[in-house]
Amino acid sequence: MDQIFMEKAIELSAKAVEHGNEPFGAVLVKDNEIVYENENQIYTRNDPTFHAEFGLIRNFCEETGITDLSEYTLYSSCEPCFMCCGAMVWIKLGRLVYGASDINLCEILGVKGSECSKIVFEQSGANIAVTSGVLRENAVDVLKKYFINHKK
Repeated sequence: MDQIFMEKAIELSAKAVEHGNEPFGAVLVKDNEIVYENENQIYTRNDPTFHAEFGLIRNFCEETGITDLSEYTLYSSCEPCFMCCGAMVWIKLGRLVYGASDINLCEILGVKGSECSKIVFEQSGANIAVTSGVLRENAVDVLKKYFINHKK
């Protein structure tokens, strides 16, 4: 099932580019069913914090009133940044699955990357299960296509 939900997250990352944003997408799943999805919207919302994951968390919690996501899995086309990982700690996310790593992204950008999720989750003591590298090459391809012509 991870591949099916990751395909959707990667599809959303490509749609984010079509909508004028950076190529990141996220899907929230409970009981093997997509309950919410979001794409990066930092440019169209004029909000540098409206990453795919952070925006998903913000909107889902506001719309549903649910703030404990320990029974949910979040699929992200790329490893979430420190800000988004921090939000995942606060909502007690049950599981994170991502495609490309921050290190993969930063290699494309020509800068040093880090294991954001590992650092934040371990330092905070959060008990969030992590599965990395699901459809990594597909996710990396979307990032490469975008960042070859755009600067971060």
